[in-house]
Amino acid sequence: MAANGRQDQERLLCLVTGASGYVGGRLVPELLQAGHRVRCLARTPAKLRDQPWASEVESVRGDVTDPRSVTEAMRGVDVAYYLVHALGSGAGFEDTDRRAALVFAQQAYEAGVRRIVYLGGLTPRGVPERTLSPHLRSRAEVGRIFLDAPVPATVLRAAVVIGSGSASFEMLRYLTERLPVMVTPSWVHTRTQPIAIRDVLHYLVGSASMPADVDRAFDVGGPDVLTYREMMRRYATVSGLRRRIIVPVPVLTPGLSSHWVGLVTPVPAALARPLTESLRHEVVCQEHDIARYVPDAPGRPLPFDEALALALRRVREAQVATRWSSASVPGAPSDPLPTDPDWAGGSLYQDERELRVDASPEALWKVVEGIGGDNGWYSFPLAWAVRGWLDRFVGGVGLRRGRRDAQHLRVGDSLDFWRVEEIEPGRLLRLRAEMRLPGLAWLEMYVETDAGGRTRYRQRALFHPRGLLGHAYWWSVSPFHAVVFGGMARNIGQAAAKGLTTRRSDDRSRRIRRRRSPRSVEH
Repeated sequence: MAANGRQDQERLLCLVTGASGYVGGRLVPELLQAGHRVRCLARTPAKLRDQPWASEVESVRGDVTDPRSVTEAMRGVDVAYYLVHALGSGAGFEDTDRRAALVFAQQAYEAGVRRIVYLGGLTPRGVPERTLSPHLRSRAEVGRIFLDAPVPATVLRAAVVIGSGSASFEMLRYLTERLPVMVTPSWVHTRTQPIAIRDVLHYLVGSASMPADVDRAFDVGGPDVLTYREMMRRYATVSGLRRRIIVPVPVLTPGLSSHWVGLVTPVPAALARPLTESLRHEVVCQEHDIARYVPDAPGRPLPFDEALALALRRVREAQVATRWSSASVPGAPSDPLPTDPDWAGGSLYQDERELRVDASPEALWKVVEGIGGDNGWYSFPLAWAVRGWLDRFVGGVGLRRGRRDAQHLRVGDSLDFWRVEEIEPGRLLRLRAEMRLPGLAWLEMYVETDAGGRTRYRQRALFHPRGLLGHAYWWSVSPFHAVVFGGMARNIGQAAAKGLTTRRSDDRSRRIRRRRSPRSVEH
């Protein structure tokens, strides 16, 4: 969507931080469509390589806490979008957020940037900031830093963002779909004002062209003010489910609530906690002044039910552009795979499997690229399930993140408790572990052709232990590798020979068509 429907506006150079995340990954193509130029600042630019818009943008390496890299990224920039936060990175995330915002504001001023645009959280009226959750308190502080800086700023404050793949939507979706009867925390009675992701993007794009004298925060929300209980019931109606029975109880603390959410939904407790803590207070827009500068089209912002229907349609048609898990898990390793056989970084344990496959390389690659999610991991499902539950028990992401797309992967995609680190279509899939481990782990799958022209599958699991615990971990699980990794290699080869991936995909497509909601509307 072009901002305000205008095609003749000035072509600006926009810097987007957080382009690998949920909002940033959707904002980039919207800015391009509006006629702007885009530069992306990323710690690992390779994660953006497979994005559909990658060839249309400039990607630079850097970190918002590093003044030097931010200075380089700001050169010639007109508008700088700040869409990152340190949530979940540890007890000091507020200090990290504060330091990063100060660096960003200072470097924007020195580079002559015209405007900073920040998407923050909607805070409750009349509630002292010190009593807010750390998540909301930090978002409010970052917004204040930008408004106090010399560069004019647009601070958009949103509550619950509804869109396919958003953490808020996934939490609402899984709680409602999996629990026909639920005992819930008391925050289900708290009123909030949800907003569709497409309206958030509309306001973000339009903010690039605001007059120079506009330097303020704006509340942004949809037309409906609802309790979380009402949101769950309306989700059930829109998705064709039976009416949900919801019994709130006052004894569930934010910590217990987050573990409850983490148990039922794919959203891990570490992310669920700030989401649930933010629901302790009523967050309702006090104004809609944004429309004076970024006019709403007829019927916009979208009503809650329409936002839900659009999100569900995207999920059911497997057309989710970005997900809450698009951004890397805080604390996950970021260094590349050690490829030197005599790697100087310490011990590197390996488990290698290789076998000939009675199928074409193309058939084998379909199985490899379709691994995980609903298709599973082709060996000892109980072992994988237990490992996923153990990971969630210690605060990890577990197996339930699934896949963004049922058939295709790209660099940076989350895949259950892995992340796609490298993909060479038809040849190599390399996954990096994001489960809680005493070390670093990778899983590689190769499709090759031997000297006789026969298809060969090669699989390699690697583990770099951290300390004595890491070594103990490897040797404690190595007896199971023959079952887990050996069985995985055999079953992948057999699936390719039998063409199971194609049939599974066809079956899934038929299920999607049957489930498609009659209330869905066109994009």
